[in-house]
Amino acid sequence: MTEPLDPAAVVAEFLDRVSPYDPAPDAPPVAVLGVRTALGEATFPVGDHVLRALCKALASYRDPDDRGTCVQCGSRRLDENLHCRDCGRLHGILGEVIAQHARRVAAQNGRQT
Repeated sequence: MTEPLDPAAVVAEFLDRVSPYDPAPDAPPVAVLGVRTALGEATFPVGDHVLRALCKALASYRDPDDRGTCVQCGSRRLDENLHCRDCGRLHGILGEVIAQHARRVAAQNGRQT
């Protein structure tokens, strides 16, 4: 089970890690970030340096469940075995081996009739 987290605390920790490197710490904020959850709400005035760091962090994030795109239907819903939940195609080495075997079997069955 996933451990609960406090989004406002996570944002505050991120800002604490980045703000010491702000070359203009006394400059006025360029944005105000707001976080509102069931746990409460918080606002964070941020300068250009911190805002850019946050944007870079968000842009570079990759979801751990992102396993690519199905080459058959275009879905992004591949499970941990690279099996497309939408069309059923198997991807990766196992999927290719199974597809090759299925083609061989189909070709053999076509010759036997």
